[in-house]
Amino acid sequence: MTSRLRVLRKQNRLSLDALAEQVGVTKSYLSKVERGLSVPSISTALKLARALRVDVGRLFSEEVEPELITVVRAGERTPIGTDTPEGPHYEGIATGLSGKRMVPFVMYPPEDLAGSPYKSHAGEEFFFVHAGEVELEFPERTITLRTGDSVYFNAGLPHRSRRLGADPATVLIVIHDDPAQPADRVPALP
Repeated sequence: MTSRLRVLRKQNRLSLDALAEQVGVTKSYLSKVERGLSVPSISTALKLARALRVDVGRLFSEEVEPELITVVRAGERTPIGTDTPEGPHYEGIATGLSGKRMVPFVMYPPEDLAGSPYKSHAGEEFFFVHAGEVELEFPERTITLRTGDSVYFNAGLPHRSRRLGADPATVLIVIHDDPAQPADRVPALP
């Protein structure tokens, strides 16, 4: 239960203090349970499970839940539709994992921007060029990225990308969709 309790608490974005208060135990006691120095009573375990929104069996199971670790092999990525046939093509990663706070996928950018309209959305985006050379375009700024280069930006900024040169490009993109940040709240570019 020790590492599982800590993982579930962090997945629920709860501090030791907050979870201890919900369950009606002290922070120090909860810390001891997480470190394996104390074993909770059935009553406390039931309260922990309720606070963490899981079945009590998950607290005691020795098996690693598929929700805690998900492996996606290269050939198992999920194809995701594109806006236009000449636009970028995407493959989803960890699409079977529910409740995630980040959305990872692989993108194969097109050579021409004509089929790739500007997009913007709430949250933040991490863009890593795994292979090839890519141009990431914002309305007021264009950035050229080569293999190994990355950029992290506010996804509310309109953006689009294309590959440069004849060689295909592969980009890993991770989006963190922050529900507290509306897509129309776009900061000025530096």
